[in-house]
Amino acid sequence: MSRRPLFLLLAAVKLGVLVAIAAPVWSADGAPASAPVAATAAASAADFAQATATFRRASDGDSAAIAPALAQFTALLQGRPDDPLLLAYTGAATAMQARTTLLPWKKMRHAEDGLAQIDRALALLTPAHDAELHRGVPVALETRLTAAGTFLALPSLFHRGERGRRLIDDVLRHPAFATTPAEFQAAARQTAAKVAS
Repeated sequence: MSRRPLFLLLAAVKLGVLVAIAAPVWSADGAPASAPVAATAAASAADFAQATATFRRASDGDSAAIAPALAQFTALLQGRPDDPLLLAYTGAATAMQARTTLLPWKKMRHAEDGLAQIDRALALLTPAHDAELHRGVPVALETRLTAAGTFLALPSLFHRGERGRRLIDDVLRHPAFATTPAEFQAAARQTAAKVAS
């Protein structure tokens, strides 16, 4: 057997154990009632809330919610293609598609496409995103938390574990972290606990 098919077979086995891309999504129940600022200005707060609720179901293991979550975030992203938060969620949902196929090359393509979107989202972050709030959380923090959750849920063959650990450490040590809503803090600590275990 040549090396490429063997690699794809091993990758499929590794991705097969990928139960869930656990990008944390926190509830908006305790978030401020004000409309989101520039991060999702093109999208209504209701559309974003619906997309994150669908994404949460997908993250919790509902495979039937993956395609709708991806479609919702893709639609939101069309209005703001350079929004790092929307791009991170779209990338995480794209990577989750790896759970929905048995074909190893499709699993790899979904995971790699999602990772490329997340990498782009992280590259788009600027210091302005530390001050820009969405649901009471700096856009940079939620983007990093979404990326960290995805990176940490992937098999080691993607070599993203260390970067995921660094991102979650950045979130927890950020000066604004203490002022974020309790739901966001709980999601970040839950993600950090996965690293510790």
